[in-house]
Amino acid sequence: MLTRMPTFRRPPRIPSSPRAVRMTSYRNPDKKAVVSRIAPKAAPIFRMPSPSPCPPAGTHTVALTLPVPPSVNHQYATVNGRRLISSAGRAYKAQVGQLVWLKLAQSTHRAALLARLQSEWLALSIRFYFTSALRRDVDGGLKIAQDALCEGLGINDNRIVETHLYKHVDKDNPRIEVRLTPASSS
Repeated sequence: MLTRMPTFRRPPRIPSSPRAVRMTSYRNPDKKAVVSRIAPKAAPIFRMPSPSPCPPAGTHTVALTLPVPPSVNHQYATVNGRRLISSAGRAYKAQVGQLVWLKLAQSTHRAALLARLQSEWLALSIRFYFTSALRRDVDGGLKIAQDALCEGLGINDNRIVETHLYKHVDKDNPRIEVRLTPASSS
């Protein structure tokens, strides 16, 4: 009787150093050949928005102005057949986490605010300010912005039961204005 030897899979190779991300643009207004480029390591990924007035924040509201999230095409990457969050997505989440932390550090009611946000259903309102009305979908940045905000606050995003999305054009200052409140008071 012949017995089959078990087949062992080799573990995936983990690179010892970070690799450059290949960026390709398919938008070509001049109808010339599309040129691929390698993103430099030290290049900033996001442009910080200049301060702009947010809606007034009460003791149970978080209101922030954040950078525009990466597009859906740049939020995830496929590595060895697995769909993972890309370096641009991780950088965005880290940046939003820092901005949330700074906002909480400035709040005099942070303990009451966090307790209420962790115990109630929440309503999320996001105003997207894009450079062009036709460049981006209004819902493309919802998931990553919601995840980043909730991770920064230390709450589970399944508490959000109401979402409001608005799309505006601001060529000089692209940004998103986020407001998270208990659903009963919005």
